[in-house]
Amino acid sequence: MSSHPVETYLKDLGEIYRTGGGVAEESYYGPLESLLNEIGRKLKPRVRCVAQLKNTGAGEPDFGLYTANQFQRDKDAKPMEGQQPERGVIECKPWDDDSFARTESVQVSGYWQKYGLVLVTNYHDFVLIGRDDRGKPIRLESFRIAQNENAFLGMLAQPHKAAQNNGERLVECLRRTMMHAAPLTDPQDVAWFLASYAREARARVEETPEPPALEGLKKGLEEALGMKFEGEKGQHFFLATLVQTLFYGVFSSWVLWCRENWSRPEAKFQWHDAAWTLHVPMIASLFDQIATPTRLKPLGIDEVLDKAGIVLNRVDRPAFFSRFEQEHAVQYFYEPFLKEYDAELRKELGVWYTPPEVVQYQVERVDRVLREELHIADGLADEHVFILDPCCGTGAYLVETLKRIHKTLKEKGRSALTAQKLKTAASTRVFGFELLPAPFVISHLQIGLMLRLLGAPFNLESNERAGVYLTNALTGWEPLKEPKDLLPWPDLREERDAANNVKCGTEILVILGNPPYNGYAGAAIEEERDLVTAYRSTKRAPKPEGQGLNDLYVRFFRMAERRIVEKTGKGVICLISNYSWLEGQSHTGMRERYLEAFDHIWIDCLNGDKYKTGKLTASGDPDPSIFSTESNREGIQVAPPSHCWS
Repeated sequence: MSSHPVETYLKDLGEIYRTGGGVAEESYYGPLESLLNEIGRKLKPRVRCVAQLKNTGAGEPDFGLYTANQFQRDKDAKPMEGQQPERGVIECKPWDDDSFARTESVQVSGYWQKYGLVLVTNYHDFVLIGRDDRGKPIRLESFRIAQNENAFLGMLAQPHKAAQNNGERLVECLRRTMMHAAPLTDPQDVAWFLASYAREARARVEETPEPPALEGLKKGLEEALGMKFEGEKGQHFFLATLVQTLFYGVFSSWVLWCRENWSRPEAKFQWHDAAWTLHVPMIASLFDQIATPTRLKPLGIDEVLDKAGIVLNRVDRPAFFSRFEQEHAVQYFYEPFLKEYDAELRKELGVWYTPPEVVQYQVERVDRVLREELHIADGLADEHVFILDPCCGTGAYLVETLKRIHKTLKEKGRSALTAQKLKTAASTRVFGFELLPAPFVISHLQIGLMLRLLGAPFNLESNERAGVYLTNALTGWEPLKEPKDLLPWPDLREERDAANNVKCGTEILVILGNPPYNGYAGAAIEEERDLVTAYRSTKRAPKPEGQGLNDLYVRFFRMAERRIVEKTGKGVICLISNYSWLEGQSHTGMRERYLEAFDHIWIDCLNGDKYKTGKLTASGDPDPSIFSTESNREGIQVAPPSHCWS
């Protein structure tokens, strides 16, 4: 297995140093050039580091960063003379000169006036200086792998350990440096930039002792969501989710801000004002809890958010939004962001993109069952049909449900009330529950954009909002016998109370979605753990064996069954699952109960489980999972038939 590029860089620097024959700067050009070229070759377009540029009027820079389109491709043609390196130049300093890195003020390199983008480095400190909107120098990137020369010498003696500790953060900084002058038009490139900054923010948070303000926020979320963030894994989950929420909040606010300022291309977005744009009280309040200066300063991430704001203001808005179709926001941004931000966390949470074709099919199937089996002529559009996605994630099922309602309303004849009826449905009939704050933010963004596209936008001056609530869908379905706990901030209490009103006071007729199959890094409370007790005994079927009932999706099945069968008394459940409950020895009581409880059970095999199908077509060609995407070609590891019950 090849070494990490930073390990190779430090190892090569150390070997040159130990010869005793090197000079302060020039002797170490080679390892730095190799490191930059290793990072640059993976970019699109590729970036090449060229050493010791000629003097074009401002001296001879140590390096220049050129993109592939600056190379003369015709081997017989002369090189293109006089080109400035598109991604800036590099100025090297001796190891003991760290004045440029230690000062808070921006020290302008001698090359800044000529090239506008200069990376200054002493081989262990890296500072990128560019221009702000007024043409003044600004520090765009900075990272240090050692606090001083002596610490750096210690790293050269242990390059593997040093690369493990700080290698990825250095690579991220240098990659962002090489991309700072690149045009930003692709949503996935924007997602990468923000995910890169989010990783840096998370690293800073995790290496800082937790301030009391975050401890209070953690306890508040634990009480509101009915779970505990316990141990190292729980703490990582809490902090990773917090940072993710912060960056989604900034991004969502930027999207809405761009729509409001479409005719003002000169306007600049200020991330500090994001809470004003996020008009859902719970989101704005959560953002405020994280993003106020008194909380950000101790964590050291206000600087990272400033840099993220600079990147968002670099985006070519018309080009970006021509690709960032509202209904594809998740595919173009959320999934690439989460993949880059924390791939392991994404896998642990079972956060996967459900293909729109699957979502559309399920919504249409439910609409047809409502009409044909329950004799509700307008299906999902009927004003007495209440719908819930108990694990709504980024809102795909809610958006598709609202689209289906809009289609029915149009078919009945467009009127001045069509938009109002759609908005009322989004607020009072189409509900989503979500446990994770980050996708909760995105679901509100998705629904808000979709309503705006359909001519039914929420009034930002009022308290209008989508019926999506931050709550644990597996708890709180019975009225409390004791007084409610006092949560630390009012909007969190209001969010919990609103979610509980849906759970206890609404005749839910439809439950649909794609439940998670893995548990969160939090300890469930007793009410959630006891959900599947009803499936642990049988009347005629063999007794359950094994641990299969511990799968998280089974709890969602039981929640849905109990809500429709025991509470409403009629309705439709349409959920995605893996195969296990259909044939597992653990699920005998589950299958027996459904045969007794439901009038009809339809099972659609989506051919999503690679272990069941072999993932080859009849002709022997690869047959990717139905859940495969560009950024996740393997799809869900264990995946589904879908089920519709009435």
